[in-house]
Amino acid sequence: MTFTKQDGHENISRRTFLQRAIAVGLTANSSSALLTGCRIGSNGSSSIDLITTWGGAELDSFNAVLAPFRKMQHITVNIESTRDLNATLTSRLHGNNPPDVAVLPNPGNMWQLASQHKLIRLDHLLDMNQVKKDYAQSWIDLGSYHGNFYGLFYKTANKGTVWYSPKQFQSLGYKIPTTWSEMLILSDHMASSGKYPWAIGIENGPASGWPASDWVAEIYLKLFGPEMYDKWVMHNIPWTDRSIKTAFQMFGKIASGQHYINGAPQSIQAISFDKAIQEPFANPPQAYMDYLGDFATTLIAQAYPNAKAGTDYNFFPFPTLANQYKDAVTGSTDVVVVMKNTAAAQALITYLATAEAQTIWVKRGGFTSPNKSVDLGTYPNDVSRASAQMLTSTTLFRYGAGDLMPPPIQRSFWQGLLTFIGDQSTLDSVLSDIESTAQEASTL
Repeated sequence: MTFTKQDGHENISRRTFLQRAIAVGLTANSSSALLTGCRIGSNGSSSIDLITTWGGAELDSFNAVLAPFRKMQHITVNIESTRDLNATLTSRLHGNNPPDVAVLPNPGNMWQLASQHKLIRLDHLLDMNQVKKDYAQSWIDLGSYHGNFYGLFYKTANKGTVWYSPKQFQSLGYKIPTTWSEMLILSDHMASSGKYPWAIGIENGPASGWPASDWVAEIYLKLFGPEMYDKWVMHNIPWTDRSIKTAFQMFGKIASGQHYINGAPQSIQAISFDKAIQEPFANPPQAYMDYLGDFATTLIAQAYPNAKAGTDYNFFPFPTLANQYKDAVTGSTDVVVVMKNTAAAQALITYLATAEAQTIWVKRGGFTSPNKSVDLGTYPNDVSRASAQMLTSTTLFRYGAGDLMPPPIQRSFWQGLLTFIGDQSTLDSVLSDIESTAQEASTL
């Protein structure tokens, strides 16, 4: 599939995008970054219009990051938070009213907007010498289109984390599973004693289904490895391939396990991911495990302010499926782009790129930074530090599959999982429908 040509410009292929995307690695060491000054101002303004998907605790933390900027620069940042950023941004672009800055949850969107000439080059706005000191070249390459830098990869998430209560595990004599079979044995043991081992919630408005797609992606990578994973994401194999069907079915064992999830399958579809993550830490526990990215720390702390990291909540790495891929992990990242060339927008992107600004959110929790000048010692506890270390040490990191797929395929993937969870006998037709969407997208 290629993105649509615009104004006679060459398209960027998904293969080229993926080749750069899969090269990304996260690094962190202790060095400091300096906030550089702005260089443009002739068309500047004293306010910034910013659009993002962040809400709740994430938006609170982002506002904490912005507080020094607002005070220092005397610039107002008006934030529009939306669950359906694609639709909102498309509507605003059609109305010739783009935001000054956007935080995109899908790196594929950044490439598409760059190909359509909707983004401002960041290498014209930022001190690139400083950027190269703070960010691995792979992040810069990934944020570039035709050799021009457009996207600042900002907030990363480790999606290889299964959350549980160490206190509950210890009191009940549960051992942390390290393999898939051990995890199923533990789940069966919990279920046989009348407990619900799993909490899963995938409701998220127009984006409902994405938490389930993370399950499938993590299973696929750890079972079939990075080469097959890349073929899947690039649509070099059909969605009806046996390997993809197997990943769906393995997730299905959890989603439909006997006495695994209270009220399943309807509850899985109806409960939001941020509500489901609360279940293992309730008193008494409503479940004992929940697979979710490391942003779960923010959600847990918000729901249970007195919960102690490492004692009341912790994670174990998603269990091994194939030994040669045991260290493989999926993740995601939000990317900041500039859509209007103003001095205020330049000031904001310059600020957000610094280790100092990112450390504010790091200390609050629920944030892993790709800026290698952010000190691992600034993470608020051993749990968040371990998650960051897990990302920095793996050599088999891949973006969550859904995050790399074009929006039509991504939406079909999510919708297909909603259907599959409701009735697993529909799997063949679900995969055929997604394959049809992928074939249609390849002709655009």
